[in-house]
Amino acid sequence: MLFPHNTLVLAFEMEKNAMISERQYPILEYDDNKVAKLNPGSCSEGEFDTNKLIITFFSEVIEKLMAQGKIRPERIISGENPIYVYRFVDSDILITLGCVGCPACAGNLDLLNAMGITKVMFCGGGGVLDKNIEVGQILVVDGAIRDEGFSYHYIEPSRYIYTNPVVTEKIVRYLEESKIPFLKGLTWTTDAIFRETHDRIALRKKEGAKIVEMEQAGCIAVAQFRGFDYGALIYGGDDVSQNEWSNREWRSREGIRYDLVVLCEKLVELI
Repeated sequence: MLFPHNTLVLAFEMEKNAMISERQYPILEYDDNKVAKLNPGSCSEGEFDTNKLIITFFSEVIEKLMAQGKIRPERIISGENPIYVYRFVDSDILITLGCVGCPACAGNLDLLNAMGITKVMFCGGGGVLDKNIEVGQILVVDGAIRDEGFSYHYIEPSRYIYTNPVVTEKIVRYLEESKIPFLKGLTWTTDAIFRETHDRIALRKKEGAKIVEMEQAGCIAVAQFRGFDYGALIYGGDDVSQNEWSNREWRSREGIRYDLVVLCEKLVELI
């Protein structure tokens, strides 16, 4: 017996035609049923008249774009943590500030998809696992190591999750044609910013992760589960690869952060 209410779970499985698989650990019990008790469509507040969205973590860039008259408020999606959505004045592209962690960021993405968003570009920063990745170096995310819990409720258990290669190739092609330097590779998505230990960092680096962050596995999983286009650019920020953590003043790189949002404005039209 794996847990006290084992028989109830088995009965529930039979009722659902075994859509959920019993495992030793709850996080591995993937359920492929598309319908939940509470679905994002039930919480949506009407559809947008566009399907394009940029998610950024750069609040100062949004403030600057507002001050420049390049974006305007579009909508506030109500809730305990309201979602503020803006629109570029010269296009049909929306932009919103991302929340930290998969449950908040990817959960909001699921809701926004229910409101008509089907093309998404994400831009943020992350800790580098290799000191040779400079501050501001762009990583085109082509997958993530799933060291979090959210994505397991959308996509069956696996060590890695990958972006849509067609979308990723469009991003790569544009960067190459524009002669914008970039890397392509895996991120390490973790829930626990204060548990990035020396050995865990070494292991993630060994298996190919270039940057650690807290949202990509979840966002990619939502995009796969709901079937929409998603791409992400993460720039090299602080350095967790050395004996001592180095901030590298990564949050003060205003030019890099602004340019990254402008770049995503172009890319979201292409994916």
